[in-house]
Amino acid sequence: MPPPSATARDLGIPVKGVSWTRLHPGWTADGKPSLLISMGQNNGGLFVLDVDLATGRCRQYPVATPATSIWPSAAWRSLRSGFVYLASAWDGLLHRFDANHPERGVENLGRLDPAGTFGLGITETPDGAVWVGSFPGARLTRYDPATGCCTACGRKDAVDEYLYPLAGDDGSLAALVKFVRPHLILIDPATGEHREAGPAVDDPTDQTRFLKFYRGTDRRLYLDSHAGRFRVDGLRLSPVTELPPPQPGIHATYQHDYQAPLEMPGGWTAHLLDGGINGIGTCRDLLLVNRDPLVPSRRLRLDWTGGGSNLHVIAASPDGRLYGSSYMPNRLFCADVSAEKSPADMSAIASATAEALAKEGHTTESVPLCDLGEHTFAGGEAYSVAVLDGLVYLASYPEARLSVFDPGKPVRFGAAPGDNPRDLGRLDAVSYRPNAMITTPDGRLWIGSSPDYGLRDGTLAWYEPATGASRSHRTVVADTSPAALLYLPDLQRILIGLSIEAGTGVSVTRREGGFALWDPVADRLEWSGDGGLADLADVTSLAPAGDGRVYALIGRGDHILTAGAPEIRPRLALFDPVKRQVVDSAWLPEDFGPLSWHGYYSLRVGPGGTVYGATGYCVFRIRPGTCEVERIWQPDTPPVRTGTVWLTHSTPNAIDVVGPIIGNQFYFATGWRLRALTLPA
Repeated sequence: MPPPSATARDLGIPVKGVSWTRLHPGWTADGKPSLLISMGQNNGGLFVLDVDLATGRCRQYPVATPATSIWPSAAWRSLRSGFVYLASAWDGLLHRFDANHPERGVENLGRLDPAGTFGLGITETPDGAVWVGSFPGARLTRYDPATGCCTACGRKDAVDEYLYPLAGDDGSLAALVKFVRPHLILIDPATGEHREAGPAVDDPTDQTRFLKFYRGTDRRLYLDSHAGRFRVDGLRLSPVTELPPPQPGIHATYQHDYQAPLEMPGGWTAHLLDGGINGIGTCRDLLLVNRDPLVPSRRLRLDWTGGGSNLHVIAASPDGRLYGSSYMPNRLFCADVSAEKSPADMSAIASATAEALAKEGHTTESVPLCDLGEHTFAGGEAYSVAVLDGLVYLASYPEARLSVFDPGKPVRFGAAPGDNPRDLGRLDAVSYRPNAMITTPDGRLWIGSSPDYGLRDGTLAWYEPATGASRSHRTVVADTSPAALLYLPDLQRILIGLSIEAGTGVSVTRREGGFALWDPVADRLEWSGDGGLADLADVTSLAPAGDGRVYALIGRGDHILTAGAPEIRPRLALFDPVKRQVVDSAWLPEDFGPLSWHGYYSLRVGPGGTVYGATGYCVFRIRPGTCEVERIWQPDTPPVRTGTVWLTHSTPNAIDVVGPIIGNQFYFATGWRLRALTLPA
């Protein structure tokens, strides 16, 4: 049991955005124009909006399984029935919404595939059957609206994990397989059997090779590629010289949206002005454009209500505030923890009415929070943060894009000099998930990343803000990616914690993580190895232990487990970089539970140089110079897990993201909630 002096407090919800937003134009049974919108969020799950096209007012319909049906990762409105079908992540359920019968709400149609966790693409054959591709395993499922049954058709590729099906009105059914070796398969709808056809992309980094699979305005299926143009004719490909335009209202295989917007009755098309990749952000600014140029366009403000977006990284700034990023959408937030309200103030706020709070200018948050908006064109989430010369640098997924924010200047996001925050772009064409970032005394930022979808071997890159110079190194150690970085001032080296992480969609083949020493002056790898520690898993976090030694937290996050690695109990190691050897190690107590969903930044230096750590459920303190640990805070027992999906907020006090320690305050996030723990003396 945790000591009585250890208490945690909720500081508030910094970001309430949405992701996977998609506009579903169409018409109701009486022929009137209809616009439905699907959105996803962490707190409250996915929902469907029925939009009043005159006012922008929304009727909001929540999913019945909000804890697990978080995102509508595939969503599409049938051109035949007008139903909106939604495949949810991370539970792999299929849902349906009927604008003609809104009283039914978002209906749960059942599990797509016992092994699937989220949908990828949706299509419909002429017989009315709905086909859904899902991850992992590039699986295909057939849903029969007449019987209400889902039939799993199994894996469609032995290696790849992603499947995007399309059907033609001639009865053809095919699917694009991604990302390790993109290729097309042709499917027999009667039997579910399939075969590969046409060219493939054997090297995803070769920009001269491409596949674009789509449905044309003639309602047939087409493949445009580096090797020619083809039409799908049942179970064969036929070369063609001309390609028709993509048909509006069809789920795209090459972007997270429709191929083209469908026109509603009256000549209206709808466009979201503030939704980026995957429909992320605030998503409230709607533009209606008429086919007739004499009819004025209209802008509407959508009034949906959000519950909260998961936080993904939290860091301290010299101005005494916390800065961080939320998770899809990637929003920069700020928390002024120095102005935290007292327990008495919070008690008074809890008993006040919303009207009274608004009149007095108060909020229900215990610290001033601010959603500062976009800080990068990377719509996913920031993985790492570093502060250099008073500026906050963030590195984000996708593309490991770097951005910078000056807390002392007005907010105006862009990519030009003077914009704040400013997107600085990519450092190379391979880095994708920037797991770790540090600064070195020479004024450089160093970023360790896992690679793009379908690839192996992560990168280590540096960027020099003063000059704009940069350099990137691929393959620090084969079949690994940097997961943690620490500058060693005595040795003037960078210690790298290595993970077996590959690009998304790639199954891991290696089982051992590792350590590496990088010479930042010579800019080269000096040494790599396991430090003499057997069964070394991913080195997810590093912290100085004193006397030139380093603590390493070792384990596997959910993102590694979903790629096929076996689960392993977390452990602590004491590493001597001079000897290049692990001098002590200990498995963490089993009831501490597994690491958080990725385990990064989970070791933090506290008062007096004492190092604190966290699993996904327990905060612990390390006895200096040893690998002995003391439980500081753990209200919840780790639940029995039914799968290895990226599911956060698994208990009310789960530790999903570990933030900094300021004074005796340990900051962290449980899902969308920013929290603080008072550390005992």
